[in-house]
Amino acid sequence: MINIPDTLKISLRAIRINKMRSALTMLGIIIGVGSVIAMLAVGTGASEKIRQQISSIGSNLLLILPGSTTSGGLRMGMGSQPTLTKDDADAILREIPRVQDVAPILSGVAQVVFGNQNWSTGVYGSTEGVFVVRDLSLVSGRMFTEQDVRSANKVAVLGQTVVTNLFGSSNPVGQIIRIKKLPFTVIGVLGEKGQSMQGQDQDDIIYIPVTTAQKKIFGTPFPGMVRNIMVKVRHAGDINDVENEINSLLRQRHRISSREDNDFQVRNLADMMQMAEQSSRVMTLLLGAIASVSLLVGGIGIMNIMLVSVTERTREIGIRMAVGAKTWDILMQFMIEALTLSLMGGVIGIILGIGGAKILSVMAGWETVVSPVSVLLAFGFSALVGVFFGFYPAYKASLLNPIDALRYE
Repeated sequence: MINIPDTLKISLRAIRINKMRSALTMLGIIIGVGSVIAMLAVGTGASEKIRQQISSIGSNLLLILPGSTTSGGLRMGMGSQPTLTKDDADAILREIPRVQDVAPILSGVAQVVFGNQNWSTGVYGSTEGVFVVRDLSLVSGRMFTEQDVRSANKVAVLGQTVVTNLFGSSNPVGQIIRIKKLPFTVIGVLGEKGQSMQGQDQDDIIYIPVTTAQKKIFGTPFPGMVRNIMVKVRHAGDINDVENEINSLLRQRHRISSREDNDFQVRNLADMMQMAEQSSRVMTLLLGAIASVSLLVGGIGIMNIMLVSVTERTREIGIRMAVGAKTWDILMQFMIEALTLSLMGGVIGIILGIGGAKILSVMAGWETVVSPVSVLLAFGFSALVGVFFGFYPAYKASLLNPIDALRYE
């Protein structure tokens, strides 16, 4: 019967005697485990960021963009032909029951002034539906209403970045700001949304009634024109059917014949975001796979060192066999040595990997998330490497002939 405690003591003593060699053997495992954890933390952080951004833009969304136009034989890009109106948005909400709300958008950049402070920001004209479509929340004040839109009232709801730059820590609700020299009353302040997938600050924004934007801020080439329309579908499962219904409705409203192309485009934002998230997952797996190569290199290092150790300790093995040690005792001794080196390297690698991920997050500004699954995966893989690459040297040692081993110089 194998005496596990004695075998373990012999193995640990052998590791302790050869400290430098043991440390160099563990180095490959340490680097491998640390790299796997750090790289997976970067990839997981990227995926989490994308999920937050999907949530921040709202769910079940369709984006309707104006179409392209052809001039002098040249086909211009999408959006070069203004074809959408607020009436289109109203018709979508009125005639497609599975639509929860719509938000026609007319946007631009404008200089905003309060007292002696000024700030250049994005100004979005829309209807009250934008707060539902974009899942916007208020921290103070109120949202503008249908009456504000109908009357083209000069009221504004501010994002947090605008509030910080114009008002500091004071309450802006009820204050008068100037947008392109026109006075607007601040009626509300939005909660934080964070950055978009393109890195844009979603809190650096002002919402005003779309009619006010059309008539008093940006102007339009024809009455009611908007730059795009955002549509929120009631249920995610209906989003493809609603997309088809919107295509049919707008083709009818724009009097497009069956032979003509659409003068608009309908995009599914949820699909676009899911594709981005899937790409992030693939990148995470790729990073983990690349880092795992160093674990294999570390395992080969363990095997090489253990083979050298078997050669150096041939007489010791012969003496142990001569005094009664069995084949399994020798096999277990060297397996324990390899596994101990691998696990010790794994523990140190976990500590360095978590620390490296935190340092990377601070220094590079990348969001990193250390997943318990990635830690267990890396540690388990390091143990597997120790067993796999330690088996051959241990097996070779156990097959030595005691008489030949005792004669070995």
